[in-house]
Amino acid sequence: MTDDSVPIRSICVYCGSRPGRDSSYMTAGRELGKSIAENGLRLIYGGGTKGIMGAVASGVLSNGGQVTGIIPEFLVDMEATRHSLGQLDELIITPDMHARKHTMFERADAFVALPGGIGTLEEIVEIMTWGQLGRHEKPMVFANINGFWDPMMELIRHMTEEGFVHTAHRVQPLVIDKVDDIIPAIRKHAAEAGGDRGGEEAVISKL
Repeated sequence: MTDDSVPIRSICVYCGSRPGRDSSYMTAGRELGKSIAENGLRLIYGGGTKGIMGAVASGVLSNGGQVTGIIPEFLVDMEATRHSLGQLDELIITPDMHARKHTMFERADAFVALPGGIGTLEEIVEIMTWGQLGRHEKPMVFANINGFWDPMMELIRHMTEEGFVHTAHRVQPLVIDKVDDIIPAIRKHAAEAGGDRGGEEAVISKL
Protein backbone atom coordinates (compact mmCIF):
# COMPACT_ATOMS: atom_id res chain seq x y z
CA MET A 1 0.00 0.00 0.00
CA THR A 2 1.32 3.42 -0.92
CA ASP A 3 1.37 6.19 1.67
CA ASP A 4 -0.86 8.95 0.36
CA SER A 5 -0.85 10.92 3.61
CA VAL A 6 -0.05 14.60 3.54
CA PRO A 7 2.89 15.55 5.79
CA ILE A 8 1.89 17.93 8.56
CA ARG A 9 4.54 20.61 8.94
CA SER A 10 2.49 23.63 9.95
CA ILE A 11 -0.71 24.34 11.86
CA CYS A 12 -2.87 27.40 11.27
CA VAL A 13 -4.64 28.51 14.44
CA TYR A 14 -7.66 30.80 14.39
CA CYS A 15 -8.64 32.33 17.73
CA GLY A 16 -9.68 35.46 19.54
CA SER A 17 -7.53 38.56 19.95
CA ARG A 18 -9.17 38.91 23.37
CA PRO A 19 -8.76 36.53 26.32
CA GLY A 20 -12.45 35.79 26.78
CA ARG A 21 -14.19 35.43 30.12
CA ASP A 22 -13.13 31.85 30.87
CA SER A 23 -9.45 31.59 31.89
CA SER A 24 -9.33 28.11 30.36
CA TYR A 25 -9.31 29.68 26.89
CA MET A 26 -5.95 31.37 27.47
CA THR A 27 -4.61 28.22 29.10
CA ALA A 28 -5.66 26.20 26.07
CA GLY A 29 -3.92 28.69 23.79
CA ARG A 30 -0.63 28.36 25.64
CA GLU A 31 -0.94 24.57 25.81
CA LEU A 32 -1.66 24.29 22.09
CA GLY A 33 1.35 26.48 21.33
CA LYS A 34 3.53 24.25 23.49
CA SER A 35 2.19 21.13 21.74
CA ILE A 36 2.88 22.63 18.31
CA ALA A 37 6.48 23.42 19.30
CA GLU A 38 7.11 20.05 20.94
CA ASN A 39 5.90 18.27 17.81
CA GLY A 40 8.30 20.24 15.61
CA LEU A 41 5.57 22.07 13.74
CA ARG A 42 5.35 25.70 12.69
CA LEU A 43 2.53 27.94 13.88
CA ILE A 44 0.75 29.92 11.18
CA TYR A 45 -1.55 32.50 12.70
CA GLY A 46 -2.99 35.99 12.38
CA GLY A 47 -0.01 37.80 13.92
CA GLY A 48 -1.81 39.16 16.96
CA THR A 49 0.08 39.40 20.24
CA LYS A 50 -2.94 39.99 22.45
CA GLY A 51 -5.57 37.67 23.88
CA ILE A 52 -5.64 34.00 22.91
CA MET A 53 -3.64 34.77 19.75
CA GLY A 54 -0.80 36.03 21.90
CA ALA A 55 -1.07 33.03 24.21
CA VAL A 56 -0.68 30.56 21.33
CA ALA A 57 2.32 32.40 19.89
CA SER A 58 3.91 32.70 23.33
CA GLY A 59 3.39 28.99 23.94
CA VAL A 60 5.23 28.15 20.72
CA LEU A 61 8.09 30.61 21.16
CA SER A 62 8.74 29.81 24.82
CA ASN A 63 9.15 26.16 23.88
CA GLY A 64 11.60 26.73 21.04
CA GLY A 65 9.11 26.54 18.19
CA GLN A 66 8.72 28.61 15.04
CA VAL A 67 6.00 31.14 14.35
CA THR A 68 4.80 32.83 11.19
CA GLY A 69 2.53 35.79 11.81
CA ILE A 70 0.36 37.08 8.96
CA ILE A 71 -1.41 40.36 9.58
CA PRO A 72 -2.85 43.18 7.45
CA GLU A 73 -1.31 46.59 7.96
CA PHE A 74 -4.45 48.17 9.39
CA LEU A 75 -4.62 45.60 12.22
CA VAL A 76 -1.02 45.83 13.39
CA ASP A 77 -1.77 48.29 16.16
CA MET A 78 -5.19 46.81 16.98
CA GLU A 79 -4.29 43.13 17.44
CA ALA A 80 -0.58 43.39 18.14
CA THR A 81 2.26 45.47 19.45
CA ARG A 82 5.08 46.23 17.04
CA HIS A 83 7.68 45.33 19.66
CA SER A 84 6.18 41.88 20.22
CA LEU A 85 5.85 41.28 16.49
CA GLY A 86 9.64 41.56 16.28
CA GLN A 87 9.91 38.36 18.32
CA LEU A 88 8.26 36.24 15.63
CA ASP A 89 10.44 34.12 13.35
CA GLU A 90 8.59 35.37 10.30
CA LEU A 91 6.20 38.27 9.88
CA ILE A 92 4.14 38.84 6.74
CA ILE A 93 2.19 42.10 6.51
CA THR A 94 -0.51 41.94 3.87
CA PRO A 95 -2.43 44.79 2.21
CA ASP A 96 -5.84 43.50 3.28
CA MET A 97 -7.79 40.72 4.99
CA HIS A 98 -8.34 38.78 1.76
CA ALA A 99 -4.60 38.48 1.15
CA ARG A 100 -4.05 37.55 4.80
CA LYS A 101 -6.53 34.67 4.68
CA HIS A 102 -5.23 33.35 1.37
CA THR A 103 -1.63 33.42 2.61
CA MET A 104 -2.57 31.61 5.82
CA PHE A 105 -4.36 28.95 3.78
CA GLU A 106 -1.40 28.44 1.47
CA ARG A 107 1.12 28.19 4.32
CA ALA A 108 -0.86 25.77 6.51
CA ASP A 109 -1.24 21.98 6.41
CA ALA A 110 -4.09 21.91 8.96
CA PHE A 111 -6.44 24.34 10.71
CA VAL A 112 -7.49 24.65 14.35
CA ALA A 113 -10.16 26.98 15.70
CA LEU A 114 -9.82 27.89 19.37
CA PRO A 115 -12.50 30.04 21.03
CA GLY A 116 -12.94 33.43 19.43
CA GLY A 117 -15.44 35.86 17.97
CA ILE A 118 -16.93 36.64 14.60
CA GLY A 119 -13.55 36.86 12.86
CA THR A 120 -12.53 33.42 14.14
CA LEU A 121 -15.85 31.96 13.05
CA GLU A 122 -15.63 33.53 9.60
CA GLU A 123 -12.11 32.18 9.04
CA ILE A 124 -12.80 28.56 9.95
CA VAL A 125 -16.13 28.56 8.08
CA GLU A 126 -14.39 29.79 4.94
CA ILE A 127 -11.91 26.93 5.24
CA MET A 128 -14.82 24.52 5.61
CA THR A 129 -16.46 26.07 2.55
CA TRP A 130 -13.31 25.58 0.48
CA GLY A 131 -13.18 21.97 1.67
CA GLN A 132 -16.80 21.45 0.63
CA LEU A 133 -15.97 22.84 -2.81
CA GLY A 134 -13.07 20.41 -3.17
CA ARG A 135 -10.25 22.96 -2.89
CA HIS A 136 -8.46 21.07 -0.13
CA GLU A 137 -8.56 18.02 2.14
CA LYS A 138 -6.54 19.50 4.97
CA PRO A 139 -7.62 18.57 8.52
CA MET A 140 -9.97 21.04 10.22
CA VAL A 141 -10.35 21.06 14.01
CA PHE A 142 -12.68 22.78 16.42
CA ALA A 143 -10.89 22.92 19.78
CA ASN A 144 -14.02 22.60 21.87
CA ILE A 145 -12.75 24.09 25.12
CA ASN A 146 -15.46 23.73 27.77
CA GLY A 147 -18.02 23.11 25.02
CA PHE A 148 -17.40 26.49 23.38
CA TRP A 149 -18.21 25.21 19.86
CA ASP A 150 -21.25 23.06 20.79
CA PRO A 151 -23.73 25.62 19.34
CA MET A 152 -21.76 25.66 16.09
CA MET A 153 -21.84 21.87 15.83
CA GLU A 154 -25.59 21.89 16.38
CA LEU A 155 -26.00 24.49 13.62
CA ILE A 156 -23.98 22.37 11.18
CA ARG A 157 -26.14 19.34 11.99
CA HIS A 158 -29.28 21.42 11.46
CA MET A 159 -28.08 22.74 8.09
CA THR A 160 -27.20 19.20 7.02
CA GLU A 161 -30.57 17.79 8.08
CA GLU A 162 -32.31 20.58 6.17
CA GLY A 163 -30.39 19.68 3.01
CA PHE A 164 -28.14 22.74 2.68
CA VAL A 165 -24.71 21.14 3.11
CA HIS A 166 -24.01 19.70 -0.33
CA THR A 167 -21.05 17.36 -0.92
CA ALA A 168 -21.16 17.05 2.85
CA HIS A 169 -18.69 14.17 2.89
CA ARG A 170 -16.02 16.83 2.32
CA VAL A 171 -17.02 18.76 5.44
CA GLN A 172 -15.68 16.63 8.26
CA PRO A 173 -14.34 18.84 11.03
CA LEU A 174 -12.85 17.17 14.06
CA VAL A 175 -14.29 18.32 17.37
CA ILE A 176 -11.71 17.82 20.11
CA ASP A 177 -12.15 18.68 23.76
CA LYS A 178 -8.58 18.18 25.00
CA VAL A 179 -5.66 20.19 23.65
CA ASP A 180 -3.26 17.26 23.98
CA ASP A 181 -5.38 15.25 21.55
CA ILE A 182 -5.31 17.83 18.74
CA ILE A 183 -1.96 17.13 17.06
CA PRO A 184 -2.33 13.31 17.19
CA ALA A 185 -5.83 13.61 15.71
CA ILE A 186 -4.60 15.87 12.91
CA ARG A 187 -1.82 13.45 12.01
CA LYS A 188 -4.20 10.50 12.06
CA HIS A 189 -6.69 12.37 9.87
CA ALA A 190 -3.98 13.30 7.37
CA ALA A 191 -2.75 9.71 7.23
CA GLU A 192 -6.26 8.53 6.39
CA ALA A 193 -6.94 11.30 3.86
CA GLY A 194 -6.33 9.03 0.88
CA GLY A 195 -8.91 6.49 2.06
CA ASP A 196 -12.67 6.37 1.95
CA ARG A 197 -14.11 9.74 2.95
CA GLY A 198 -17.43 7.97 3.38
CA GLY A 199 -21.09 8.87 3.27
CA GLU A 200 -23.22 11.65 1.92
CA GLU A 201 -23.92 13.32 5.24
CA ALA A 202 -21.63 15.69 7.07
CA VAL A 203 -19.51 13.90 9.62
CA ILE A 204 -18.56 15.66 12.83
CA SER A 205 -16.02 13.51 14.62
CA LYS A 206 -15.92 14.13 18.34
CA LEU A 207 -12.87 12.98 20.29
